[in-house]
Parts: sequence; C-alpha cells; structure tokens
Amino acid sequence: MVQNNIFHDMLRAIAEVYETESDQQGPHTAKTLLATPSPVAFDPVLPCLFDAGIRAVLADSTHPTARSVLTAQNFLPWGSNPVEGNTEESIAAMISVLTLMGPDGPIPAPDVRLGLVYMRPESYYPLHIHDADETYAIIAGQALWTAGDDTRMRRAGDMIHHPSLMPHAFRTGSEGFLAIWRWSGDINTHSYAFIEDQETELLA
Repeated sequence: MVQNNIFHDMLRAIAEVYETESDQQGPHTAKTLLATPSPVAFDPVLPCLFDAGIRAVLADSTHPTARSVLTAQNFLPWGSNPVEGNTEESIAAMISVLTLMGPDGPIPAPDVRLGLVYMRPESYYPLHIHDADETYAIIAGQALWTAGDDTRMRRAGDMIHHPSLMPHAFRTGSEGFLAIWRWSGDINTHSYAFIEDQETELLA
C-alpha cells in the first residue's frame, strides 16, 4: 500500500541517521526500528495543532530525513509530550511529540524509545533531566541548545547527546525546530523533572 511505503521510507531515513551515531545505542536503536514490525496501521489522520508549523519548517530543510517526514505527515499522529504530566501547561503547549517506538508502541521495543519532536518558534523549554540516555538529531530548523555546560546554536544535521541526568534546554527563534530523539538505558518517564533555571526565573 502507498501509505505503508511512505511510512517505511521515513523509518529507513530515521534509521540511517542513528546508524552513524558514535554511541553504540544509536546503531542498536536503528537496528531495532527496522527489525520490529508495527502491529498498528498508520492511516491518514487529521492535522494536529502545529501542522502548519511542522510542514513549514520541514519544507525549508534540505535534510533528507526532513523530506521523508514531510511526505509522511498525513499519516503521523502527532500528540502531546509523553511526560506531559510532569510539565506545566504553558510548557506542554509549545511542543508536539510523536512516539514511534517504545515499550508502549506503536512499534514495540522493551529497551529503547524513539520518536519525533517539534517545538514552535519563539519558545523556551527550560532545563530538565531524566534517567534515560538521549540523543537528538535535528532535521529541520534550529535552536540555541544547552547540554550541560555547552550552549550553542544547533541546526539541521547536528546530533546532540545527553548522558543520563545531564541538564538540557532549548530556545527557538523565528522558525522552531523538528528533531528525531532516542532514549536508551533506563527509559522510565517518571524521572523526567525540571531543575532550577536562571533564564526561567528572569522571564518570570
């Protein structure tokens, strides 16, 4: 079926990104993604709240994975942050998350989580931590990214690794960003927590 081919092409493009990661969990995640069939059919869905922004930032990107995600956009059930219960309403409203793989699916995997995240323009997601080891791969847009003591602009093609419990935060400009993310190690969601953040205090 056409939609299955489109969706598979997107998964293949995502896997190719993590196949190149130096951390061994990247290639492991890629292999798991391609080897595990989804028991869920990805049929066309209604546009999500951020559909226009997602399409715009993907259309402006030359990253090959961005093109495959844009092609599959009609079939992607974007939703809220999986850890939304740990976030303030204003924070939860600035991003949309699509979980592709994990213990609770839709592609089942007991030891990794993987998905896409979009963050709208002119937003700040404060410093936070979690037990999981995490790697983001930006495929569209850009953000001023803090990972531990390192703060710099990250753009499409950049890969950012957050070891377990490393504080990280992001600020978008006029275009927002869209990235792939993966979790490995202890992938529980209850450890997700915001920490003291001077920038948030200045904005209050």
